[in-house]
Amino acid sequence: MKTLQFREAIQEAMSEEMRRDDTIYLMGEEVAEYNGAYKASKGMLDEFGAKRIIDTPISEMGFSGIGVGSAMNGNRPIIEFMTFNFSLVAIDQIINNAAKMRQMSGGQFNIPIVFRGPTASAGQLAATHSQAFESWFANCPGLKVVVPSNPADAKGLLKSAIRDNDPVIFMESEQMYGDKGEVPEGEYLIPIGVADIKRKGKDVTIVSFGKIIKEAYKAAETLAEEGIECEIIDLRTVRPMDYEMIYESVKKTNRLVILEEAWPFGNVATEITYQVQNEVFDYLDAPIVKINTADTPAPYSPELFKEWLPNSEDVVKAVRKVLYK
Repeated sequence: MKTLQFREAIQEAMSEEMRRDDTIYLMGEEVAEYNGAYKASKGMLDEFGAKRIIDTPISEMGFSGIGVGSAMNGNRPIIEFMTFNFSLVAIDQIINNAAKMRQMSGGQFNIPIVFRGPTASAGQLAATHSQAFESWFANCPGLKVVVPSNPADAKGLLKSAIRDNDPVIFMESEQMYGDKGEVPEGEYLIPIGVADIKRKGKDVTIVSFGKIIKEAYKAAETLAEEGIECEIIDLRTVRPMDYEMIYESVKKTNRLVILEEAWPFGNVATEITYQVQNEVFDYLDAPIVKINTADTPAPYSPELFKEWLPNSEDVVKAVRKVLYK
């Protein structure tokens, strides 16, 4: 094992795949000369040159459309958004072209493209730069949605995403790029659609993904002091989702808390809640509790932002609630 920052794991994954396959290229704002807005493509221009590491104008719809067209013609583009808030400018290309082209062409065209960049809040960036769109993209058939929470998962999943023949939405976090973690040496891939149990426990299942899962880890440490053992599942992939792992955990713990940084209406946690009550209802000893942001745009004020964003105290309260404590 070696220790890498999250941004370094992303860079390694892209570089390793680009050395393996010369149809892969990276395109986006400031990915080349500036080494990436978050330095996730550091050194790649020097190694691969300007034909494969491509700086673009501020035109997400334009360069996303170029990526979709080139994927139809045999390339495997990686399209970086400086933040997924800006993907809204390109959502027509993602939803109406990338996601649907394989079906609309009767299988004549695959779209092996990765759209990647940071999602959700990153501190005081206010309402239009703090949004989580995982459930939006996961709602669309034809797209796969991956949201890793640590460097090792990020590298293995990104390599799988780049090799996938379908469009993949790969969501990171500005607040995780500096996170360090152990990453396996040598070649490895993590399959898309397989969750991971990050902490084993017998009393309650906590399901989460992305950077907000750190609050679940903090809560589990607090609850362990009370003798409560939390089982934490990191989804890693939102679509396709590993429902079976969730079901098996709920069968063991009989209680479920879902932590997601997203607005409360119609999100990933809502979908999990429905599927669990539909498939393993008889195993539940308490109603499912889901924890989300407040149902408002993200505030700029630091004090209001603390109230808006879920935290470990919210998780502790939810676990005590489902345990009737």
